[in-house]
Amino acid sequence: MVRLRNLLPVGLLILSGCSWAPSLGVHKIDINQGNHLTQDMVEKLKAGQTRQQVRAILGTPLLADIYHANRWDYVYEYRYQGKLVAHRNFSVHFADDKVARWEGDEQPISPALLNRQTQAANAAEKQGEASVVPAEPGFFSRLWDWLKF
Repeated sequence: MVRLRNLLPVGLLILSGCSWAPSLGVHKIDINQGNHLTQDMVEKLKAGQTRQQVRAILGTPLLADIYHANRWDYVYEYRYQGKLVAHRNFSVHFADDKVARWEGDEQPISPALLNRQTQAANAAEKQGEASVVPAEPGFFSRLWDWLKF
């Protein structure tokens, strides 16, 4: 019995370090890595722009190596509780220090644009509700009218 009492804390200590036991309360932080690009940023790109203009629009590239000097790579990765949730690649190709083409994964919509679209939809919905006139009074309106002296 004494031996079992001594082995129990050692066993719990060993199990607390295992990654297969997530119920032990190990906190894993959310990690955003790389360049978070949005669709409206990509839409600002035009063929013939300089490297400085691209850097102003998209930011500094994550990968700009000497072996591919005419290509800038923008990589974004998001991990939630240790699991990969999003991974996007985007590349800009240059010819004579001007944008020749770009390619990559579809980028998410900008939060600002998403807010504007939501506000416009809510305003249209409110306007549609204001123009709706009930054809017949409801139950409580009829009850109120009946109770009036």
